[in-house]
Amino acid sequence: MDIEMKLEILTESAKYDASCSSSGVTGERGGTLGSTAVAGCCHSFSADGRCISLLKILLTNVCIFDCHYCVNRKSNSIRRATFTPEEIARLTIDFYRRNYIEGLFLSSSIIKSPDYTCELMIKTLELLRNHYGFAGYIHVKAIPGADATLIDRLAFLADRLSSNIELPSQESLALLAPDKSPQAVVRPMKQIAQRKKELALIGHHRQTKQYAPAGQSTQMIIGATPDDDYQILQTTASLYDKFQLRRVYFSAYIPTVAHSLLPSLDTKPPLLREHRLYQADWLMRFYQFEASEILSPEQPNFNLYIDPKANWAIQHYDQFPIDVQRAPLGQLLRIPGIGPTSARRIINLRKHRQLDYTDLAKTGAVMKRAKYFVACKDYANNQPISDPLRLIASLMSAKDYQQLKTANTQLESEQLTLFDPEYLAREKQREVGIGQ
Repeated sequence: MDIEMKLEILTESAKYDASCSSSGVTGERGGTLGSTAVAGCCHSFSADGRCISLLKILLTNVCIFDCHYCVNRKSNSIRRATFTPEEIARLTIDFYRRNYIEGLFLSSSIIKSPDYTCELMIKTLELLRNHYGFAGYIHVKAIPGADATLIDRLAFLADRLSSNIELPSQESLALLAPDKSPQAVVRPMKQIAQRKKELALIGHHRQTKQYAPAGQSTQMIIGATPDDDYQILQTTASLYDKFQLRRVYFSAYIPTVAHSLLPSLDTKPPLLREHRLYQADWLMRFYQFEASEILSPEQPNFNLYIDPKANWAIQHYDQFPIDVQRAPLGQLLRIPGIGPTSARRIINLRKHRQLDYTDLAKTGAVMKRAKYFVACKDYANNQPISDPLRLIASLMSAKDYQQLKTANTQLESEQLTLFDPEYLAREKQREVGIGQ
């Protein structure tokens, strides 16, 4: 099998691994110069914010495991191919010299054994680093079940590693991936986190090589199992806390095979649910939210028509309006329409004067959303929620609101479930002058 055929097969198989920021390129426009048919290029972002192009491929799609959700499982009848380390190294260097890419994202199925697969990946990276002198960005998959010594060798050669947890609970993993051990999946994450801490104590001046300097990430598949959003978010928070991950990626499950344990083939990928999980992940990483604040066992799933931050603000409307002149950073970040940049601008600007409505708009705050939740020098929204639906509609995009009206003729009764029943009772009492 020639290199071009292998490249076509293994870039197609690699597209399901979402544990790097990527957007696959598809479509044939004709010609050969700049063709995007099977190049396998994707995009990621460096620590300084630059967008970089990566060659995204699998070492092999030959697998000894039979994970029901995976297109590369051993029982699936697909074209199989395996690169040699020399072929991947040459491809990477050739693509780099042509200015197609700036780095490599290398993943793999498990061929023969985890150790054998990891050794092939190590040999590939050693050729790139030592033989070709390639100093570009490399993101590589840490093979679950591989020997700890091999994982360390891989981490000293790569910039970032990912060990994909795949499913959010041990029960789901045991059901859909019987060949995989939860402990084997988590072990590389734990090892990498501990090793980085140990090397940090030694100090950079005594290190001859950097150990996974861009950290580690993982991926979870969404929609293949009955796990709710609360379970997924709790697992995400636990991974961040225990292993200091840089990112947790979410991948909406795309049905590719009929199986009694999986959604039917006509099931649409839960893309909006995936989007809500990314928004919640953002709230935890940059907005000082805890996972338990975003969802609860009583409300275990996201509202698909309104983002998690706005949903939280509506549920806790009694905590608003927030005085932007005095509120600490954490409170400012709770206001819909105000992000980390505008919050810090508000803090800097209020040192010099009392802020008014115009000042808030100049900081970059989206006042169309923030106006329901803020108080400043010349403006305060002190009214209780008299019409919850109107507030919800104002925080939704026009497209989402129209879809909601079309999908549900009982708009009012459906949307009122956004609110805690006790809170709604208090609001009703407040409107008739009873209670606080």
